[in-house]
Amino acid sequence: MKRIYLIISLLLVLCFQKISAQVKKWTLEDCINYAVTNNIGLKRQKLQTDIADVNFLKSKMDILPSLNFESDASIQYGRSIDPISNGVTFLQNFRNGYQLYSTIRLFNGFITLNTISANKFMLKAGLESEKIARNTLILGIMGQYYQVLYSNGLEDASKMQLDLSEKQLFRITKMVETGKEALSRQYEIESQVSADKLSYTVAHNTTSQAITTLKQMLQLESGSEFDILMPDLNNVLIIDNSFSTDSVYTLASQVLPRLKEIEYELNASKKQIAAARGSLAPSLSLGGEIFTGYYTLLNDTSAQNSFSNQMHNNFGQGVQLTLNIPIFNNYSTAKNIKLAKIRRNDNELRMEQEKNNLYTDIENACLNYNSGKDEFAAAKANYDFNTKSFSAVEKKFESGLVDVTEFSVAKTTLFKAETEALRTKLQLLIRKLTIQFYSTGEYENLMN
Repeated sequence: MKRIYLIISLLLVLCFQKISAQVKKWTLEDCINYAVTNNIGLKRQKLQTDIADVNFLKSKMDILPSLNFESDASIQYGRSIDPISNGVTFLQNFRNGYQLYSTIRLFNGFITLNTISANKFMLKAGLESEKIARNTLILGIMGQYYQVLYSNGLEDASKMQLDLSEKQLFRITKMVETGKEALSRQYEIESQVSADKLSYTVAHNTTSQAITTLKQMLQLESGSEFDILMPDLNNVLIIDNSFSTDSVYTLASQVLPRLKEIEYELNASKKQIAAARGSLAPSLSLGGEIFTGYYTLLNDTSAQNSFSNQMHNNFGQGVQLTLNIPIFNNYSTAKNIKLAKIRRNDNELRMEQEKNNLYTDIENACLNYNSGKDEFAAAKANYDFNTKSFSAVEKKFESGLVDVTEFSVAKTTLFKAETEALRTKLQLLIRKLTIQFYSTGEYENLMN
């Protein structure tokens, strides 16, 4: 019985080790979701938005009145004024005062209201900046993910070429041993196997490098294992879609954050001009205070009012209304107005430039997709033709009707056709995803 328990325990340990050794396979959705949540660059961009949020909150709080409390204490020597008798005294004395005061702006040329609006637009621009950074990261990960798929496809094709060569080498070796083939033919096949091993090694290393690059883009912890889940590319359907540049641009201009960000900054700059102009107008403030204090002569044995009596007797209130009319302020107001206008003009130019760049990007994307459909169709037909052609050459080679050179040429041609079909297919897929991304602005719609 103990032996049975020991065997079961060993089997459980081995199964656990096998499960632990398995590396999680990441889908494209897994990669994007992880990057959006953990990327350091996106977190730093979020902090910039938090700063804009704090500025927006502060500008709203400027509407409220301020409230402050002050207290001071001092010991005076020599000549001073006795606050009780208002006479001159040379006696050492102690003073302690308390003051609670509040101030509110009644009018300041609408500077506060325009600043609130400007900071609100800047906060919205910050949120769009987050989306821009996120979209840039997502597009980069999508491109690298498909680069891994392409590299892995090249590796699989190279492995198939190597397997074909080793299969023929095994067959030729047996025929040489029985005297049915010359030894020179075996050497030729061995040379082909060696070349295919080199191609496979290069393809394998390229795949490893592509996976490492994707892992670095995800900013995974050092030492963590990483691999992607390879989809069945044979089941990926290529739909004969057509995209119009103007139609895609109309959608993109409404949903993409790269235009919204500049639009919000443009609106903010207009409000900043209005706020700067507000400094030319008079300002009116209302203030109020309550105060009291305590006074005593030091080293004086005569009777003096107690602290509580003085605090009650010295209690006072005050109200003030302040009007400030700007006359000359060393060009600071005019400078702020001109700088705000320059920012507005720059944002208007940025908007026009970004619209032109977006239209150019979409036009190139649609052109590349439409031309890529023709390339993929031609590459697919070429691959199907070379598959049949190689099958015929392989049978002739096994029958001794063609030599090693002709077999090698046919195999190499098939390899090039297969890799070209894979390249054009993946290229067409990512071009289509890019256009759909322009049309929606959200990567969640592209996962399927």
